[in-house]
Amino acid sequence: MATSAQAPVRNANAVQGRFTWHDLMTTDPDAAKAFYTAVAGWGTQDWPGTTPPYTMFLAGDAMVGGVMQLPDEAIQQGAMSHWLTYIETQDVDETFALATKLGASTYVPPTDIPTVGRFAVLADPQGAMFALFTPLPSASPPARDPNRPGEFSWHELMTTQQNDAFAFYEELFGWKKTSAMDMGEHGVYQMFGLTSDVPTGGVYTIGEGMGAPPNWLPYIHVDSADAATERVKQLGGSIKNGPMEVPGGDRITVCVDPQGCVFAVHSKAST
Repeated sequence: MATSAQAPVRNANAVQGRFTWHDLMTTDPDAAKAFYTAVAGWGTQDWPGTTPPYTMFLAGDAMVGGVMQLPDEAIQQGAMSHWLTYIETQDVDETFALATKLGASTYVPPTDIPTVGRFAVLADPQGAMFALFTPLPSASPPARDPNRPGEFSWHELMTTQQNDAFAFYEELFGWKKTSAMDMGEHGVYQMFGLTSDVPTGGVYTIGEGMGAPPNWLPYIHVDSADAATERVKQLGGSIKNGPMEVPGGDRITVCVDPQGCVFAVHSKAST
């Protein structure tokens, strides 16, 4: 989105540590819009007056994310198409200062999104990119419902130092550990949430030979992960893993869109 600097924004009603928005930075926005609307069932709505153009993705009437052109300078520096996950905070500037003190690096310093709020983009000490966001007190950010098809239902951090990485986010956002799964040779999969009883994501250590840098992987809730997997393949994407069942009976697939961006789809267990 087009941005400009302004005074720090504080919003005591913001939900500290909530996953609140997702931007797709891609080499081909038009192709990406066609792909994700077909795979996830999203609608689209252009955001007027932005340079470069910005289009929002809609799950029904709910705004869940957006898509825009990956800047040429980022491509020249080796950046690839990627999803950027935004985490809500009551004060972007305050959280940004703490994150940098804890070893995060800066991509975009705290910056205004006119009429919407304030954001910053960082990489955690292990290198995974994420964004901070504080909505303006006068704005009404959409309520998130991970059980609604089209919403982002899970967030997974792949990292090099699991304990250190979680400690970083725990200090920033107050996240709580929930349950954990022993994945054998792949180590422990630690789940976490805003509270200790409702998980919203997981973190695990990158294994040898996985060939991926630290990153956040967003999961899109779909009616059927298996059907969405077939749509991904038919539309020129590829599959990294799945579809497969996970503990509890849910189904997931880790996918790659035609522009090379990794994401996952998730469907709930039949009841």
